[in-house]
Amino acid sequence: MKWREFEGEIHQKNIKIFTPLDVQRFLGRSKIATRFLIHRLKKEGYIISLKRGLYKLSDEYVSDLYLANKLYEPSYISLEFALSYHRVIPETVYEITSVTTKTTRRFQVLGKTFSYRHVKKEAFTGYSIRQQGESSFSIADPEKAFVDLNYFKLINKQKPLSRFNKERVNTSKALRYTKLFNNNKLISIIKSTLQ
Repeated sequence: MKWREFEGEIHQKNIKIFTPLDVQRFLGRSKIATRFLIHRLKKEGYIISLKRGLYKLSDEYVSDLYLANKLYEPSYISLEFALSYHRVIPETVYEITSVTTKTTRRFQVLGKTFSYRHVKKEAFTGYSIRQQGESSFSIADPEKAFVDLNYFKLINKQKPLSRFNKERVNTSKALRYTKLFNNNKLISIIKSTLQ
């Protein structure tokens, strides 16, 4: 298969990030033929490996927020990055922090750091889908990001978040999210921090 045909298929299907299985499906090729094709296109510089088994076209722009969701699934952007995004904290956060039901991980991709913290399935909620250009991404509500961050501060024996814009966090919504963690100490921390 020629590069132009491959690129045309990717653009026609509006695929930003793909796996070998995706390529196998949309080209109708065998696993071995797909592996050789990806290897050749990567060697020729047409595609870039984001991590093992995940690729993008070399010249294709991919939003960092979309990439954060795709790099480690399932996940949604949360913690400091989401709080900064929602202007709950004044700082600009460069590391894109997310929450996942999988194990905690950290990736260095395209010069950026993406970190993922594990939460139990019951607490994996409180996010919405936002649009950025042609891509969409999942990000925690301000209240959920606030609760997620304070939960990790609690389990790491750190002080709760104290410098933030209280007007941007709905107390009753935050308390609803807090109950998902089934942790009385976290409930009292969220109550006292938001009063």
